[in-house]
Amino acid sequence: MGHDKLRKFAENETFSCLLQPDASSVLDKTEADNSLRLKDHPIKGHWSERMFAAARPIVLELGCGKGEYTIDLSRREPSLNYVGVDIKGARLWKGAKFATENHLPNVAFLRTRIEFIESFFAPGEVSEIWLTFSDPQLKSENCRLTSPLFLERYRKFLKKGGIVHLKTDSRFLYEYSKAVAECNNLRILAATADLYGTGRQDLSGCALESVAGQSAVDALFEVRTFYESMFMAQGYKITYLSFSIDHEGPYLHPDFDSDHWRSQEGPRHFTHQPEKRIHIVESC
Repeated sequence: MGHDKLRKFAENETFSCLLQPDASSVLDKTEADNSLRLKDHPIKGHWSERMFAAARPIVLELGCGKGEYTIDLSRREPSLNYVGVDIKGARLWKGAKFATENHLPNVAFLRTRIEFIESFFAPGEVSEIWLTFSDPQLKSENCRLTSPLFLERYRKFLKKGGIVHLKTDSRFLYEYSKAVAECNNLRILAATADLYGTGRQDLSGCALESVAGQSAVDALFEVRTFYESMFMAQGYKITYLSFSIDHEGPYLHPDFDSDHWRSQEGPRHFTHQPEKRIHIVESC
């Protein structure tokens, strides 16, 4: 591990806006078979009083990386609280440091695996979720952040009418997510397969909704994360989908032509190795 990464990890400990729980705070071993089960973290249901200066609706960004989107949204809409979630401490350092040095009272970061997310938020505590350039998980459906497994997790803490926003360079993930929404009769608010090309025209007749109002719409076109810029430079079109997850009963898996859409995915060239997911509690 490089000295710079160690320096960032040490500095992370000083940021009051960054919560870095130990795995033991959300995992218990069962006596029967010694398997791991999720348990509630003490912050669950108490974000407003423990992490923020005021009680406001909470917006999550899952897989936030360096926090560019979380930071920008928070500055555009100070009437909301924003939480960026990622497992990589060296990435979160940048967002947490910026929020600290610029005295942003409505920004917090959480270092944890997204598989554990339901341990941190109480029912109705979150208003919206943003998924920005998530790993499309081409071979593992349950690991996709818009799969029925994850929608079930989100449903446990999203408010009624809660919205999921997906912004991605992966046409595979976009089409899969749309198929999930359609087969479960979820209300699709907006969809475009080419945000910066035909996006404004595609979305002109859509009920593009967000608790952040127009500022979220503006951010959709104006904020470009590290990965977004990298993929656009490689010629990939950026897609966008938003939908409400309100649904009675279990979420169904779509009849999705994975082979076809997988064949449409070109190779991504990363400036560094992307994160490999490790799944402890549930098989995904």
